[in-house]
Amino acid sequence: MSSSSSPSLLLMKFPLLSTYPKAARLEMVICLSIETVFEFSLKSTPNPPQPITPTDNQLSLADIDTVKVIGKGSSGIVQLVQHKWTSQFFALKVIQMNIEESARKAIAQELKINQSSQCPFVVMCYQSFYDNGAISIILEYMDGGSLADFLISVKKIEEPYLAAVCKQVLKGLLYLHHEKHIIHRDLKPSNLLINHRGEVKITDFGVSAIMQSTSGQANTFVGTYVYMSPERISGERYDYKSDIWSLGLILLECATGQFSFIPPVLEEGWTNVYELMVAIVDQPPPSAPPDQFSPEFCSFISACVQKDPKDRQSAHELMKHPFITMYDDQHVDLSSYFTNAGSPLATL
Repeated sequence: MSSSSSPSLLLMKFPLLSTYPKAARLEMVICLSIETVFEFSLKSTPNPPQPITPTDNQLSLADIDTVKVIGKGSSGIVQLVQHKWTSQFFALKVIQMNIEESARKAIAQELKINQSSQCPFVVMCYQSFYDNGAISIILEYMDGGSLADFLISVKKIEEPYLAAVCKQVLKGLLYLHHEKHIIHRDLKPSNLLINHRGEVKITDFGVSAIMQSTSGQANTFVGTYVYMSPERISGERYDYKSDIWSLGLILLECATGQFSFIPPVLEEGWTNVYELMVAIVDQPPPSAPPDQFSPEFCSFISACVQKDPKDRQSAHELMKHPFITMYDDQHVDLSSYFTNAGSPLATL
């Protein structure tokens, strides 16, 4: 027992104790001593570190440990990392780029804009760095992987779940198009990430713009022709509605389990990218088979994949489409669906 909680000092602090019988007095002294020790332990226990938020601007590469590689692509790798002090998990995207100083400054400015993006339907950017010819971007970690990963497991996504997914993607596009004035340029299943909470978020919206604006890099990064709109392939002027074309192709692929443009010889696939690009520009737009899907879904796809962008609906208009709300009364649970369907979510 510490001197501060000894019987004599406690009697001085609480003089009425002397009027109690000896046994009762001893019991109260013990209780008061325990309380004193408990109060001291509470005061001496340090507060746990507060979780880092995107606006803190306090992350550095030295403060994180690599757990494992969770993705690889032509532009670089994505690692699962953990912060040393808060134990938070993040995704670290590393893009190799050997560029001139002027281009590096442009990239830094673009990344700064991305870091200011705060939307629950867009993957949060916490910090970005340019060092030794590589851009390192610390991003929010989405433990379900990408929609492309999920599709490999489930093969197809039924309409009620697809409507719930689509609603979140449209809200993300509304934010990018109307609040940040950003065209994604590379919307595809692998750039839509999911997690165990049933959230769907758009990622890589800034990196595509950066790479396209950097000389010599556009063809190597932004060239995901599979989901590219006809006006972009043709080299014409394009706007936000080029992302809507991509969204339509993504949803149709999720619903049918196959890419929307079927090659002439199915077993051989597309022999080269040029052949696919010609098909996207020259062939009629794809459509959802009316004998397999609801009229609302078929109408939604048609509204997305009009060849003339003027005829395509905007994200704002599509939010009012009947397909988006037709399953609301079913209370679709994407959290359970992502967790239980297909392969388990990403683990440590």
